Amino acid sequence: MTIKDTAEEWEVRATQTPFVGNKTSVRTDDVVMPDGSVVHRDYQVHPGSVAVLALDDQGRVLVIRQYRHPVRHKLWEIPAGLLDIPGENPLHAAQRELYEEAHVKAEDWRVLTDVFTTPGGCDEAVRIFLARDLSEAEGQRFEVEDEEADMELSRVPVDELVRGVLAGELHNNCLVVGVLSLIAAQNGDGLDALRPAEAPWPARPFEA
Repeated sequence: MTIKDTAEEWEVRATQTPFVGNKTSVRTDDVVMPDGSVVHRDYQVHPGSVAVLALDDQGRVLVIRQYRHPVRHKLWEIPAGLLDIPGENPLHAAQRELYEEAHVKAEDWRVLTDVFTTPGGCDEAVRIFLARDLSEAEGQRFEVEDEEADMELSRVPVDELVRGVLAGELHNNCLVVGVLSLIAAQNGDGLDALRPAEAPWPARPFEA
């Protein structure tokens, strides 16, 4: 048997949006269950995100340390950001985030994995890219503000990140999934066998 997620949509009798924020909102749907009953389901509506596992030629991953207020932690993360423009090509968004957060560009891009971060309470979909053949970006650095103004930047060996993940010392979703996916790909068919950078993404359709 092939293990594969499948798209499905149960009947929604009614929907409302009790909260609309700057980037996300909260929606309440009345969903028909298999037995015919109707239940309320509240969830965050999210535009989607991209993240970049940038791997240099010394086997180190570019990571950023940033304060995240909801969890009251400074987390080590990989560069990431929202899909601010509906239908935006996720590769272009990922290239922008790598430039803005790390002032780095990459020549080789692959899709590492696609995930739903918290499918029980949020519709956020994230595409995690693998970026290789790194170099310093040209031009002026992007001007950061708010939490990003306090960011730290480092390059950490993959083995050290794996150790931190398994020790419970690193918690960011995209970092954890990205690093472990990288190891799985390296131990499997190899990084060159990963999907191309503009592979279809049904969760967030885009134009190439």
